[in-house]
Amino acid sequence: MFTGIVEELGEITAVEDLGDACRFRVRGPVVTEGAKHGDSIAVNGVCLTVVDHEGDEFTADVMAETLVRSSLGALSVGSRANLERPMAVGGRLGGHIVQGHVDGTGEILERKPSDHWEIVKISLPADLTRYVVEKGSITVDGISLTVVDAGPDYFTVSLIPTTLALTTLGHKQPGDPVNLEVDVVAKYVERLLGSGQGADR
Repeated sequence: MFTGIVEELGEITAVEDLGDACRFRVRGPVVTEGAKHGDSIAVNGVCLTVVDHEGDEFTADVMAETLVRSSLGALSVGSRANLERPMAVGGRLGGHIVQGHVDGTGEILERKPSDHWEIVKISLPADLTRYVVEKGSITVDGISLTVVDAGPDYFTVSLIPTTLALTTLGHKQPGDPVNLEVDVVAKYVERLLGSGQGADR
């Protein structure tokens, strides 16, 4: 489990095509400290498994389905990526419960800067709108954020200078894709109430 509190802004240093998958090499001095084969690290909100670790870099394999269903397929050498290790047992839940299972992708629609923060408008797939509410939590590229406004096909978030400086959202521009993970609690509630798709009747 992750919390959506990004530990560092890493960099993709190599991308190897494996045919039906690809292997990323990622530089991240903080998240690689003590890392070993089989550990989990979230890359832009996608939980990946460490294949190898050397120095301040690690490699992770990404299946074709993940590349299609997330924005990881848009990454190339030199791309920046939000990195987070799983929360340790007994650790503080600084953001909200994040699984690292991307529900869909959105697109940066608009950025409105101000003196001390910036409002970012992001498109929202139709099948995810029911899980997004004003003042609720959502994960964008692995970042735990609070929804400011929830529209019929978009939502907005307000970014403080720290988020802008230390995550990918400080660099992404209109048209760029982002990974979205809605609050898992909302999905469980829907299922328990019997209104979810595929729920037992």
